[in-house]
Amino acid sequence: MSDERPQKPLPEEQLSRETTSLEKAPSVSGPGASAAPVLPGQPVAAPALRASDADRERVVERLRDAVAEGRLDMEEFQERLEAAYASRTYAELEPLTRDLPAVGGAPAGAAVAAGPGQEQAAWPERIGGAGTSSTAVAVMSGFQRKGQWTVPARFNAVAFWGGGDLDLREASFSQREVVITCIAVMGGIQITVPPGVEVDVRGIGVMGAFDQRGNPGPLQPGAPRVVVTGFAMWGGVEIRVKPLKSDRENKPRRRKEL
Repeated sequence: MSDERPQKPLPEEQLSRETTSLEKAPSVSGPGASAAPVLPGQPVAAPALRASDADRERVVERLRDAVAEGRLDMEEFQERLEAAYASRTYAELEPLTRDLPAVGGAPAGAAVAAGPGQEQAAWPERIGGAGTSSTAVAVMSGFQRKGQWTVPARFNAVAFWGGGDLDLREASFSQREVVITCIAVMGGIQITVPPGVEVDVRGIGVMGAFDQRGNPGPLQPGAPRVVVTGFAMWGGVEIRVKPLKSDRENKPRRRKEL
């Protein structure tokens, strides 16, 4: 019968084994890593929410704009384009536009889900269909589009010694992105959008202005993008962010202290 006993591993040998086991252990970081399981009833942080096709397209559109502006070269654009289409969550989309200037007061792809008590428009039901009208002209007069109407992919508004009012708060949109071209000469055009909609103002003013007023707040998932462009001379185009009156009435009011 042998009296030999197994020898204890030397410190260096034990350290080597532990290092090898750590190297073989699956990594929990990186784009392909699986996130920790979410228990039923446990709140999910906005960055961990799944991104939709519309969210990815919004980021891709911002990347295309960055190329046109000279902020990205084609190699960087191709890398980020592939990453955008491969992204599954907001956390993966956000870094792709983190170093780009904000559009309409919020970074592209920064849409977050509505929090508790915050109403969210049913955007999927409001996108699609043919435009109600594509042109509005006011010459020493006025025009108005409000209520339930469908904004086409391209809408032209002209105001000469007159004024126009485009209210998009109850409108539907033929496409996810619509372009409104405004020509205001000694006149004015007012565009009203609901909170949560991305607005990109690109108009040029000569002794006139394109002004955006109101805080759009966090972009809502699936919300459309409204691009406002055109020319204003001795006139102005004003874009306002304003909720519907019914939405304001539904908000809980603070009780006055006695």
